Amino acid sequence: MFQPSMIRPNDIEPLADGVLSVLEDVGVLCQNEKMLRALGEAGAKVQYSSERATFPRKMVAEFVAGLRRETSRQRQPKEGADEASFVTPGLASVGGQVAQFFYDYERQEKRSGNREDFITLTKLGDVLHGDNGVGHSLLLTDVPPLLEPLEAAMLLAEYAHRPGRAFAWNVKLIDYLIEMGEILGIANWFSWGANCFAHPLRFDRDVADKFVRRVRAGVASGLTAMPVAGMTTPVTLEGFVVVSSAEHVATWIAARALNPDVPLSGSMWPGALDMKTGHVSYCSFDAMFYGFTTVEFLRRWCGVSIPMGGGEYCDAKLPGLCAALEKAYKAMTIAAFTGYHPGVGSGMLDEGKILSPVQLLLERDLGLGVRNFGREIQPSTANITLDTIREVGIGLQRNYLETEHTLRNFRECLWLPEFIDRSGWNGFESEVKLLQKAQSKVNALVGEYVKPEGHEDKLVAMRKVVERARKHLLE
Repeated sequence: MFQPSMIRPNDIEPLADGVLSVLEDVGVLCQNEKMLRALGEAGAKVQYSSERATFPRKMVAEFVAGLRRETSRQRQPKEGADEASFVTPGLASVGGQVAQFFYDYERQEKRSGNREDFITLTKLGDVLHGDNGVGHSLLLTDVPPLLEPLEAAMLLAEYAHRPGRAFAWNVKLIDYLIEMGEILGIANWFSWGANCFAHPLRFDRDVADKFVRRVRAGVASGLTAMPVAGMTTPVTLEGFVVVSSAEHVATWIAARALNPDVPLSGSMWPGALDMKTGHVSYCSFDAMFYGFTTVEFLRRWCGVSIPMGGGEYCDAKLPGLCAALEKAYKAMTIAAFTGYHPGVGSGMLDEGKILSPVQLLLERDLGLGVRNFGREIQPSTANITLDTIREVGIGLQRNYLETEHTLRNFRECLWLPEFIDRSGWNGFESEVKLLQKAQSKVNALVGEYVKPEGHEDKLVAMRKVVERARKHLLE
């Protein structure tokens, strides 16, 4: 795969020196006493009154050297492993988006997430991919924020045959969701979700509290970083790399200070500021370049490989082929510069704020196309089909479109999108027809939905947990 290096060997030392200086001079804000105490015991300089921790250069340098040794052992190739094989991304699905808005193409309306639209999405996912489960797709803005994950979980339990896990954004919600899962017969029925702290270099209370519990539970931990060049980092590439890398390294130090055995993780979702409009893009050329460079630097300096965020975050505000292709281009660019192909998307628009059912179906079409790259060659007699080749010969009398072999195999061999016109965009009228066709399919799928039965007593018991949480958390 095309995977150029953006950093020369002699660039690593000055960038690393910059990270060491940032962590020593600026450090991090951390609004959790347990984390501060663990950092202090690990060698950081802690000021409890200002909730700040700074990291001596020697401490960070030794930590990074240890990471390189650790990851060097982990990177030993397995016997018989094929590093060049293509791993196909998953198809767009309903679950885990937690978008703030819902786009209703039929009414041409964007509205805040609510119970009714959440139920519609759950029904759609249940019919579309019910065997794989349906998750927390939309933010319920019509319930109190601290109860939102619990109410989302109730809807999933009621409407999905295989209810996925709700996103526990606050650590106070975890035990309630676990108890609700036990009633359903599902262990640890909650999602940790992304670990995003406020840039630059701030662990606010809610994020830090959840991070401590996650790390002590032994779950892979790191930073889901969304730095913005010119806003939360310096606008220069080099300044972006230094500040963003300092955030990741500080997160890994904190994780190992709390639990020396916890696996480390992380991801990079870089943004760049449009100085004309103030819009932040997570798919622009400059944003992706800043991200690729940071990911490469962390890999070469620390030995830790973190992925770039996928195609999901795009600039498009409305559903359609433009949004789908914008995501596909982003995903393929990530594949070119990092060596792995992320998912094309799951129906989100406007940098992950909006969820559109018709967009989700278009992206399933594209995802099926991307899966062609993961097909394996099978040189069997039937696939080589010499008899058919001899029959067609040089093609003066017949062509392969007329052969029985093509008739028997084209559905398996060719990309056959249900909505996207393979002949290409042909004006706004064709775009409207495409979206109308997708909307009709959404309506048909939701119309096929059949509600689960036989667990009403469990729903009653789960509702009692939610009401107990309401009294404890809100009163």
